[in-house]
Amino acid sequence: MTDVITTAVDATVAEPITLTATAASKVAELIAAEAADEVLALRIAVKSGGCSGFQYDMYFDSEFAADDVVRDFGGVKVVVDAASAELLTGATLDFTDGLQGAGFHISNPNATRTCGCGNSFS
Repeated sequence: MTDVITTAVDATVAEPITLTATAASKVAELIAAEAADEVLALRIAVKSGGCSGFQYDMYFDSEFAADDVVRDFGGVKVVVDAASAELLTGATLDFTDGLQGAGFHISNPNATRTCGCGNSFS
């Protein structure tokens, strides 16, 4: 099992998603390669769509809304909008790099059904 990086959390706001140490390291590497002068965070969102109803969206962002949930995992900022936070509560983002491919994977206990591509859920 991969270690999960934790951080102090405001008890009034549920933890929308955690990052494993491997995922945080990979995100830090990607941000370092991407960012020139601006401070970037990994934004994780849930959007309508996909073959199961919802799909994950991840991208680097430098703008934050007042109701965004912002967490720090070993120096990596993760931002989740309020609506997505409800659907991601208890989820974990991991990164794997193996012979069958590399990539990020979200384990979400709120997903009752996922599709074969692994990118959408309901």
